[in-house]
Amino acid sequence: MPEPAPRSGPHKVLLAFYALFTLAAGARAAVQLLTQYDEAPVAYWLSAAAAVTYALGWYAIRRASVGHTGFASVMLWVELGGVLTVGTLSLVERDWFPDASVWSDYGIGYGFVPAVLPIAGLLWLRRQKQQAPEGARAGA
Repeated sequence: MPEPAPRSGPHKVLLAFYALFTLAAGARAAVQLLTQYDEAPVAYWLSAAAAVTYALGWYAIRRASVGHTGFASVMLWVELGGVLTVGTLSLVERDWFPDASVWSDYGIGYGFVPAVLPIAGLLWLRRQKQQAPEGARAGA
């Protein structure tokens, strides 16, 4: 198993944001699903899905620092696809979203961080791959 790489500033920031958003989206979804389920179950389940995506993203980004970039790449693209899909649908089909999810309107309720976070992660991941030794790139 490779030695843990020292975490860079951007890596620490990404991990902190992913941990924070795992908690925020998870808590939001749990409260809404338990107390307001009948009002907007689709939106609340989407928030729960976002929380799971953030948790998996945190794990994947953590592992990417030691060269395991494949899962991180998949998770970041899945997350970005979710934000763009839910964000667009929440604007086009307002009736489907009587209450907002974490990704509604591209994350406007969270200062658009949900839209920016996977892009920042993909940029960081790209830099990781460029800085990896040639042998490590082939195994990623």
